[in-house]
Amino acid sequence: MKRGSYQFEVNPNGDLINNAGNVERLRRLWLDRTLIQGYYLGPGDPGDFDYGAWHVACHLAGAGGAMRATNGEVLWLEISHKGAYDKYYASVTAAAKGGPSTVELDSAAGRALVDGAAVLGFVEGNSTGRTSARGVNDSPTLFNLWRRQDFDQPVNRSAQDGGKVWEHWCTLRDIRSSAPIGTSVLSAYVSLVATLGDRFAPTVARGRRDYGHPDQLQALVTGGFTTKQSALWDTTPIPLPRAAEALLLESDPHAALEAVKGLDWSNSPRYYMFSRRIESWSEKDQVEVDFSEDS
Repeated sequence: MKRGSYQFEVNPNGDLINNAGNVERLRRLWLDRTLIQGYYLGPGDPGDFDYGAWHVACHLAGAGGAMRATNGEVLWLEISHKGAYDKYYASVTAAAKGGPSTVELDSAAGRALVDGAAVLGFVEGNSTGRTSARGVNDSPTLFNLWRRQDFDQPVNRSAQDGGKVWEHWCTLRDIRSSAPIGTSVLSAYVSLVATLGDRFAPTVARGRRDYGHPDQLQALVTGGFTTKQSALWDTTPIPLPRAAEALLLESDPHAALEAVKGLDWSNSPRYYMFSRRIESWSEKDQVEVDFSEDS
């Protein structure tokens, strides 16, 4: 099945299919300057959107999700960093005998973990704290003067911009096919969305009423990356407990697994947000108005 103006390939349940074609469609969608242009791209410096994705993309890439495996164990899914190659990949982290184990979601081991697993919900990406790419030394020319190392902040410096959201603000400043880091993020994100389901992306996009996110959410629907039905999911975010926030600010999948194992996943799926910006959430009635104004 194909959906939207970009003809994204989806399965009969309406979930994105993880394939190279959808990665290329997402690349073209986030570089589209007819659906989203000017002010509605979001805040940025000159040149940030020459080859870069819409502002919402960094929030989408920074988020993760939890699933319950068939053996009852909680799994954590996110975009992780492979330091040896400076690339990103979709990962799944699970408890193991020697401690938590993180594997590539698209590996045989990763697929075995999520096969038959149920989605418990989603967790907002951190925009303070540590980044997942430790010890990188980006040149100023790599991401239009943005450098990932500048956003790797200590967890106790909660007022400083940092974390995975700012990390992916950097990585997504160049998503051309010639940009290996940006392309790895796109590929990882398509894999993550395909596994966590169609509600994942629009739910995270609803986390901000500013930065052009409402318009960008509508464009995601128009393009076919997600659906209006999923964007109108009637849910309210839950503030993360302080202990879970502290673990998630580490931007480490093992710490994240510990955090989500301690969350209440009854009446799932659920969406957890950091308390610092939870008031920016777009309620269902606000999203309905956004869509009606665009029609």
